[in-house]
This record gives sequence, C-alpha cells and structure tokens, in this order.
Amino acid sequence: MRAVGCVRQIDKLGRLVLPSGIRKSLNIQDGVDFVEFFVDDDSVIIKKYRPACIFCNSEENLIGYKGQPVCSSCMEELKQ
Repeated sequence: MRAVGCVRQIDKLGRLVLPSGIRKSLNIQDGVDFVEFFVDDDSVIIKKYRPACIFCNSEENLIGYKGQPVCSSCMEELKQ
C-alpha cells in the first residue's frame, strides 16, 4: 500500500470526496464505476469494485442470476 498524502474531511452525512488524481489513477469514472469498502483493524480500505463469480471469483463471462454474478463455467456446472 502506498501513501498518497491527501486529507479529506467527512461531511455531516458521512460522505467524502475521492480526489480526482486518485480516481484517474484507478480509472474510476464518475457516475459509472462503483467502489467497495473494507475495514481492517483501524483502517478503511476503498477499492474499485469489480464484480466476480460468487462461486469461483472469476471476473470473466459473468451472468446475472437472481441478482448475483455467476460465471458461465459455474452456470454450466449448476445446470447438471
């Protein structure tokens, strides 16, 4: 993990703004991409969200099934 060196204040609604330089470096497009949050001890980690198969974590050939991403390989296995 690398330190970027920028400090942001959280507003009364709990929101914060990701600096444009960070959004550009992670290729996060406003209004298009999502981020996910993780907590590790006293740290909050923000990561660009990449959907993955709920069974094998593959990010390729995803199909939505009951609101969950499932890859085509796992979908074939489920059909059997």
